[in-house]
Amino acid sequence: MSGLVIESVLPGSVMEEMGVEAGDRLLAINAHPLRDIIDYSYLVADNEQLELEIERKDGELWELEIERESHEPLGLTFPAPQPVRCRNNCVFCFVHQLPKGLRRPLYVKDEDYRLSFLNGNYVTLANLTPAELDRIVEQRLSPLYISVHATNPDLRARLLGRKRIPPILDQLRTLAENRITMHTQVVLCPGLNDGNELERTVTDLAGLYPAVQSLAIVPLGLTGHRQHLPLLQPVESEYARNFIAVWQSRSEQLAHELGEPFLFLADEFFLKAGIPFPPLRKYGDLPQIENGVGMVPLFMRDAKLTLRKARPVGPYRATIVTGASAFGFVSDFLVLLGEKTGLELVPVAVENRLFGEQVTVSGLVTGNDIVAALDGLPVGDRLMVPDVMLKEGEGIFLDGMSLEELGQHLGCVATAFEASPQGLYRSLGSLRRH
Repeated sequence: MSGLVIESVLPGSVMEEMGVEAGDRLLAINAHPLRDIIDYSYLVADNEQLELEIERKDGELWELEIERESHEPLGLTFPAPQPVRCRNNCVFCFVHQLPKGLRRPLYVKDEDYRLSFLNGNYVTLANLTPAELDRIVEQRLSPLYISVHATNPDLRARLLGRKRIPPILDQLRTLAENRITMHTQVVLCPGLNDGNELERTVTDLAGLYPAVQSLAIVPLGLTGHRQHLPLLQPVESEYARNFIAVWQSRSEQLAHELGEPFLFLADEFFLKAGIPFPPLRKYGDLPQIENGVGMVPLFMRDAKLTLRKARPVGPYRATIVTGASAFGFVSDFLVLLGEKTGLELVPVAVENRLFGEQVTVSGLVTGNDIVAALDGLPVGDRLMVPDVMLKEGEGIFLDGMSLEELGQHLGCVATAFEASPQGLYRSLGSLRRH
């Protein structure tokens, strides 16, 4: 059915005054039928006079004429669009490596340019139709986040597990010519898209600067559940050291040529290699922070700022859990924070039993992993869990365990905190008030 079901109406808004209610369906604006929330945002922007077609919950049709101040919100919210399913069969796909028993939505692969624009999701554009490309240009859906992986068409088809996909460079050039900003990524698979192929990809994408604003290289993630999947080589510590030796220099070269940072190596390379990170300034305005690029340097900077203003809080004992890759810099921070606050802060690196020991990031730690790591150990006054381990707004782990259930398993109170130095300090400070 066409149109958008209205999820809520803001009290006091123009739409509430006109009697519009949650559950009504907005069919069209200025005679343009609505496909999704992007159409809605596009059609209401900068239009002071609007004609709305609405179907009431009882089936009655309304036509409303609205005059409003420029940019005055209508006060309507809508559900998020249902994602378009991915038709790729990427050799490194993380969803294909998930064990059974996780939350059902985790098994859904999306490949939706709308979610790239709305939420920053990475898409390959391999499923993009010419009409959808025209829509991106017409409605200026910018920025987009694009998984390139390789610009060599044959290699890219192999990586995506599909034939007869649109040439990515042609798509990127069309977007660039129409002033669509793009952030790109390469999931690095040793022996496949590294070496000369990576140089080709980097050179091609840098040639589209400034439309292509950034390129992140991130190592592939391998779990312990790759049965019947292609054999892939992991990024080990020696590989990471050699990779950084070559590509951090290339990153510096491109930054000099283009006038700002462009090519970024994911934090995981430096963690695996045991090599110090570049200064935070080398990450520009952190365009790839959600992609795991610059998170550790930002944490270190924020840790210094937090320690400067930390004040006594204790005495309490709190256990703070983290993924294995974050343990080193988190534990260093906790030692210093404990000294400033008088708290006894105990960091625990949680082994990922569900996905396998190669998966070390905090965001993929499950409730049962934490139970196994802490079973029989004294937790103290509080168990502190970084919020990146939990589904936003619901407080549950990937395996469906809730924060409350975690506390019950361990016989303690478990509290989530914003996964930053300042966020942890604020949450620890709240212990004094309870």
